[in-house]
Amino acid sequence: MAYKIVLDAGHGGTDPGAIYKERKEKDDNLELTLAVGKILEDNGIDVVYTRTTDIYQTPFEKAKIANEAGADYFISFHRNSSPEENQYQGVEVLVYDKSGIKYDMAQNIVGALGELGFKELGVNARPGLVVLRKTRMPALLVETGFLNSDEDNKLYDEKQKEIAEAIATSILGTLNDETIEQPLYYRVQTGVFRRRENADRMLYQLTDQGFPAFLLYEGDLYKVQVGAFQQIGNAIQMEQRLRDAGYSTIIVTK
Repeated sequence: MAYKIVLDAGHGGTDPGAIYKERKEKDDNLELTLAVGKILEDNGIDVVYTRTTDIYQTPFEKAKIANEAGADYFISFHRNSSPEENQYQGVEVLVYDKSGIKYDMAQNIVGALGELGFKELGVNARPGLVVLRKTRMPALLVETGFLNSDEDNKLYDEKQKEIAEAIATSILGTLNDETIEQPLYYRVQTGVFRRRENADRMLYQLTDQGFPAFLLYEGDLYKVQVGAFQQIGNAIQMEQRLRDAGYSTIIVTK
């Protein structure tokens, strides 16, 4: 049984969220949510979206969707805002409290976005937020830079694909480290590197070619892997596709 994750694009419809120079937070949130969701789906995650179009939902409705779906995790995407233009920059992740796997996942996301050039504002507890308080599963709220920061917007626009990949990889990597027993998955490994930049180069090349690749960090090594299959036959088919594309491969299990 695969993990089920509810992804929430914050705001929507009559609630635009923050607005800066005609840029609306709700639009950025939806675009990023769908991009992250696509990567997770390609890696075997059962993704449920609170919205895929520009509609309004209350925070209580968003939490209800997650609870009724029986999700394992809830992740809400937002962009921050400050009282004055260009007052602050950076990314942060909000959680109900700083404990458990949600805290580990939040730290991983902040760190991955920091590697892309965002200032890291850390993981902060916000128990009063409805989507963190009313959800029955580990829940995170990702603030991907400040909407009224020209510096953050420039980075956000120039690295849209990398941001989605960084967040999805952080989620997958955290799930991989979870200690509860999970079904056996077959993955196709294309490279093992000691240097992160070498692994990133292969990761970006694979994703550019349409492969559902992700990065794992284990034993001081960065491992580039593709897919997560419960049937060995599907892994073999993916391995053949990768070999046809010129990659050396090995099938590994987890």
